[in-house]
Formats: sequence, C-alpha cells, structure tokens
Amino acid sequence: MGILSTILGIFGFGIGTPIGLIIGYFVFIYVLPTDVEDIKVHPLVEDDTETMQRLLPEIPLWVKNPDFDRVDWLNKFLECMWPYMDKAICATAKSIAKPIIDEQTPQYKIDSVEFETLTLGTVPPNFQGMKVYVTDDKELIMEPSIKWAANPNITIAVKAYGLKATVQVVDLQVFALPRITLKPLVSVIPCFANIFVSLMNKPHVDFGLKLLGADLMAIPGLYMFVQELIKDQVANMYLWPQTLEVQIMDPAIAVKRPLGILDVKVLKAMKLQKKDFLGKSDPYVKLNLMDEKLAVKKTTVKCSNLNPEWDEEFSFVIKNPYAQTLELKVYDWDQVGTHEEMGMNIVPLKDLTPDEPKVLTLDLKKNMNTDDPQNNKSRGQLVIEVMYKPFKEDEMLDDTEEADMIEKAPDGTPKGGGLLVVIVHEAEDLEGKYHTNPHVRLLFKGEERKTKRTRKNRDPRWDEEFQFTLDEPPANEKLHVEIFSTSSRIGLLHSKQESLGHVTISLADVVNNRRINERYHLIDSKNGRIQIELQWRTS
Repeated sequence: MGILSTILGIFGFGIGTPIGLIIGYFVFIYVLPTDVEDIKVHPLVEDDTETMQRLLPEIPLWVKNPDFDRVDWLNKFLECMWPYMDKAICATAKSIAKPIIDEQTPQYKIDSVEFETLTLGTVPPNFQGMKVYVTDDKELIMEPSIKWAANPNITIAVKAYGLKATVQVVDLQVFALPRITLKPLVSVIPCFANIFVSLMNKPHVDFGLKLLGADLMAIPGLYMFVQELIKDQVANMYLWPQTLEVQIMDPAIAVKRPLGILDVKVLKAMKLQKKDFLGKSDPYVKLNLMDEKLAVKKTTVKCSNLNPEWDEEFSFVIKNPYAQTLELKVYDWDQVGTHEEMGMNIVPLKDLTPDEPKVLTLDLKKNMNTDDPQNNKSRGQLVIEVMYKPFKEDEMLDDTEEADMIEKAPDGTPKGGGLLVVIVHEAEDLEGKYHTNPHVRLLFKGEERKTKRTRKNRDPRWDEEFQFTLDEPPANEKLHVEIFSTSSRIGLLHSKQESLGHVTISLADVVNNRRINERYHLIDSKNGRIQIELQWRTS
C-alpha cells in the first residue's frame, strides 16, 4: 500500500505541476483585475513633494542638470531620418550576423537560423540631453542620455531535427547613459580615427520575448532573472572604465604619419613631340603626389632635345601607400609665356612591391580619361625607376619622441596656438636674366619677411630664421616663397629687380609632423631649388 501511495504521489506531482503552471499562466494573461480605477488628472502644486519625487526620473536631464545641453534638433533629425535609418541599420545587422550564425550553428546541430522579419519599428530613440567635455587631448567626449521605447518586430526562425521554432522580440525599452569618445581627432574625413563607447551606469533593458506565440516573460520569476542577467552581462563588458572600441580608419593613416619613402629616378624620355614652331622643344619633368598639398618637384631642363636623358633622383615621404598616386608631367620650357604640357601619366603606389625596384616605361597621354580620343595620339614615352621603402618599426618615431626633438614655444604663446618657424637655408642653380644678386621674400598672412641680399651668387646660403606667432594651427594656410635679384646699378637696358623663381608651400604637413626640411623646385626657373626648414612649436 505504501508503494502504491508513493507511485500515485509522484504521478500526481508530475501531472499536476505542469497543469497548474499552464492554468496559472492563462489566468495571469487573460483574467483582468476588477479593482482597476480610471486615471485621474490632478494639477501639480508646489506642496505636493511626493508627486514631484515620482516625476523626477521622467524630467529630461537638460532641465535637472545645467551641464546637459538640450538637443531637440537631434531628435527632430532622427524623427525625419528614422524610416531610412531603420532599413539601413537592419540591413547592416543582417550582413554582420549572417556569417557569425553560419559559423556557430553546426556546433549545436542546428540546420539554420534566419531572420523572418527584422525592423526596429516606427519610434526612434529620444535624446533627453547631452553633456560634452572639453579636454587638452585630441579627443571629443560626449555623454548623451538615451531613452528608447520602441515597437520592433524581430522574428527569428530556428530549424533543427526537422522542426521549426520561431522567437519574436517585441516592445523594447532601453534607458542608457553612454560615454562616447572620438579620438584621435585628425584632419581626414570623418575627422576621427576611433570610437570608444562606455556605459556610465547599468542600463535598463525591457522587452517581450515570444516563443511559438507565447510570451515567455509572463512566466513568474523569469522576467526579473532575464533583467538582472542582461544588466550584469552588459555592465561587465562595457561599464566605465571598460570600453567598446570601434576602429574607423588605420590610426597611422589617420594622423598621416610617414610610413615610408618613395624613391623615383627619372631616367629618360623617348620620341617626344616638339611643341615649338621653330627648333626642338626644351623638356623637363614635374613630379608630385596627387591630392597632396606639397611643392612640385622637377628635373632640369634639357634644351633642344626630343630624346632627353636625366638620371635624376627624387624622394617622397609616403603616408598612405594604398591610396597615394605619383603623377608625372612632361613640359616644354619657354623663356616667355607659360610652359606647354607635352604629356603625362600616373603610377598608383598600391601597384608597387615594397623594397623592390621597378623600371616603368610610361606612354605619355593628354589626360587620364580613357574615353578621350586625344589619348590615341602618340606623345612619346617616359622611362622611370621607382621603389617604395616602408619604414621598419624601430625607424618610426612616436609622438613623444617627435615632440622631444622640437623646441617648445616660448612663454606667452597664445593657448591653442603656437610658433611657426621658417628657416631659409640655401638655394642652388639660380640664374637671372641680367644679374644674380638673390634674396628671399616670405609672404605669410599679409606679413612680409626678407633675407639679406647676396651678390653675384648662383648658390647662396642664408641660414636665417623667421618666426610667426599664431593663435591657431595653420593647417589650412600657405607660405609663399620667392627669390628676387636686385641690381644696384641704374640703367634703362635692364630691370632693377627680377624674380628668379617662386614656390608656395602648404603648412598642413608641418602641423601634423611638427617639422619639415625639404628642397623645393622653383617655379619659373630652369633648375633652381631652395631648401627651407619649417617647424611648428607648441607650449
């Protein structure tokens, strides 16, 4: 009898417990309480402190905290853009999740996991306010307060062992206070290299989860368990000072730090087409990196020669070997008027094998438009030798080492600004039409500075330093350098002052690299060059 009672008891418990849970679930869902009263609206009075305390969490942060800014414009922007952002975000999420799911499903003997529906709903996130921090580092720190009560419809179908089950996520609520840091700030779109995201407190996440149409969150105890589990897991991974790092671009490329040297040797040209009506042309080659605001380099002029040989070497500092392109143009030098272009071509650096010299024979073209019929005309060929030499790790300077090599700006320098130092070292191969008594004139933001004049010298040396105190970095400014020759004689047969050549230098690189020391080929000069050192000193 005792054995029978035990068996019946176990059987009754095994059957009664599931039946009780099912009945309780449906009673919880479908039986409405009878003591629900209609909502009454009362005016808010100053003495009602209890009501004020209950409403305090619902008041936007820009009202409670003066250091939070109001961002209604951002909410309006999201409201207008949300239908399009929803589709874009969902498409991106699918593309990211699919390879991860395909990799993981075989481990659990699941046939497939697919999104049947995926939409974040019609309600965009709402920004209750935003705090922005100002620091001395190259970074931007923001803390937006986000409240999002969404109506998503995310349905996932799982197939295994010939069966199919659907899981649906509905009624999502997220309250969070993230810290978003953009750093380092750089002068390349989108103007920052990395995004760092942290949570300043545990987020509130609430959602409905349906399995085969039944709301799992309605099971007593499961809702609170899932809530705490999500909060703890997210907090362990992203609660400040833990961060989620998203790299937007390669930091080395973003800050435009030198990654290597491109050596170019202009060997010769063949079968050039003459441009002069009488006699042959006087060709020379201009070299530059496309989309870089750097001075153009050029070879010497070969007079009356349609098959010139140069064997001249040039070097370029490379900061993005995957995107930069070497451009070469052949010109006919004229004493009077503009120099006429004889042909051009380009060499993408991505086509070069590092540390391997390569001889290229380039067909000269009118332009790089493949559909232009003018490119069918023969313009001759240019032969060059190129080699890209990437720096080794121990050859690269970090920011600290580089900063130690540059002197600090003196006391009294404007905060946020600095001292631009221009050192005019020397020039070579200058040639005046009537006289060669050179001096250098610098023109920067309306200010003019001059070196001393040297007499009868085609290769003068000055080593003179000039300083410009600035309120902000001259990242978008240019320095104009021109060499003049002045005669002390008074006469009518020749000009008292003539230009021996000029060059315009962009200052973006000196701001990024702190120091540049290069030789620049002079425009409107046969073979003249000038060596100038630039420094950007900050306190």
